Amino acid sequence: MPTKSYLYTPGPTPVPPQVTAAMNRPMIGHRSQEFANLHGEIVEKAKTVFQTANDLYVLTTSGTGGMETAIANTVAPGDRVLALVTGNFGERFAKIASAYGAVVTRLEFPWGTAFDMEQVTETWEKEGPFKLVLATHNETSTGVTNDIASLGNYLKDTEALLLVDAVSSMGAMDIRTDEWHVDIMVTGSQKALMLPPGLALVSVSSKAWPIIEANGGVRFYFSLLEARKSFAKQNTPWTPAVALFYGLDAALDLILTEGLSNVFHRHTRMTAAARAGARALGMELLADDSVASHTVTAIIPNTGVGANDLSGILQKNMGVTFAGGQGQLKGKLLRIGHMGYCSELDVILAIAALEMALYKAGAAVSLGTGVQAAEQALV
Repeated sequence: MPTKSYLYTPGPTPVPPQVTAAMNRPMIGHRSQEFANLHGEIVEKAKTVFQTANDLYVLTTSGTGGMETAIANTVAPGDRVLALVTGNFGERFAKIASAYGAVVTRLEFPWGTAFDMEQVTETWEKEGPFKLVLATHNETSTGVTNDIASLGNYLKDTEALLLVDAVSSMGAMDIRTDEWHVDIMVTGSQKALMLPPGLALVSVSSKAWPIIEANGGVRFYFSLLEARKSFAKQNTPWTPAVALFYGLDAALDLILTEGLSNVFHRHTRMTAAARAGARALGMELLADDSVASHTVTAIIPNTGVGANDLSGILQKNMGVTFAGGQGQLKGKLLRIGHMGYCSELDVILAIAALEMALYKAGAAVSLGTGVQAAEQALV
């Protein structure tokens, strides 16, 4: 049995020791002035990472809970919604809207590709307008990043709200919430923000508030109106996960101390190394370089050894955990997460493990080939 484990899933991700230590601080009352001060400081730091001046709320829920918050506050039964689906999480966003009674038009694209703005505009002109447009910035299931800037620019002068899932990219990639005209931006704690699961962060534009205020749909725990009311006193409407707030404060400090531009550059380099290493091992990359995610690399192991077999060898023999495929890609992919508390050397280790697993499985691979290519991508 391995004595050490290596986590390369695209969430949850490894947690830095500084964050773990912060979460072990003594508990405080969530209605105390001490918590109110902590809460206010966290929100201001998070706004810097979101690159927004909009209102921002930290909710005790998962990333999916953050997505449902965006829907619950803007959708009433019968509302027309356009969902851009490029993978499993785009599909999830659409399903949430349908659950709230929206009439959802799904504009679907092949998994492994980004949405096509030409098709988006054609759909809008033929079938629009829509009350909401749902999009995924970074599709975790396929390792694809979508062009939210172009989408936001197209929608900015319409009455439609743009809701964006940035769960697997916020804190790792250059996301310009305000510049891209995103009305509700959602992320989760367990990915590039380097925390355990349990928090969602949601920003809300001034354009979105009248829609939220007029919405007659169902909401209670996920009410942004209640969150806004409580935040006037730097509080939360419901009991927050105080320990996770401590951790988030420490994680945001780590990100801001490194500097956003340096964080983005580190993730770009890790992506280059992961993709170069996988290619050198004879594997196919699901996403084209032009739309490749900087937080997760999706690999098709077309080397004669199946994804599930490789995953088993990696876990049993080396203590290395990659993620598998989801939905229609289940059993067909390996996904390497490289975000948050992860460095270029961690990616080298991941490629080395993959190379060794292939060798153990009898694939025609020369040891050192993938590692050398990954290293060359970094020099």
